[in-house]
Amino acid sequence: MSSPGTGDRPLPFEPKPKKKKTPKKTEPKVKTKDQGIPQEITQRMVKRMAFFSGIPTVLGMSSFFIAYLVVNAGVKLPPYIVLTISLGLFGLGVFGLTYGILSSSWEVDRAGSLLGWSDFKLNFARMSRALRSK
Repeated sequence: MSSPGTGDRPLPFEPKPKKKKTPKKTEPKVKTKDQGIPQEITQRMVKRMAFFSGIPTVLGMSSFFIAYLVVNAGVKLPPYIVLTISLGLFGLGVFGLTYGILSSSWEVDRAGSLLGWSDFKLNFARMSRALRSK
């Protein structure tokens, strides 16, 4: 394929002719029931993530409105204070995502504690071992 007036040279923007692909051998598919995180553990993780990241994130967003009300009340508030507070709360929200996953019990038959500190230590050790083994 060449454009008129270019001879046998194809233009750089012309698509290359498609080659016929040889069929690849397909591996047998694994049943979805045998892989992935069980539904009970996923729900536990989502609840903890919503709690531990949702509260700081909502507080981070509301810090702008609170600062606006404080400034309108006549208090002189430097902008870096608002920035520091909101940035800290949003950072806690990001940390809350990780803590929500690692603090939930990864065993189907055990719900874990309210704050999940013991599960966090156990799951963090598991994750560290898995990352070091690679």
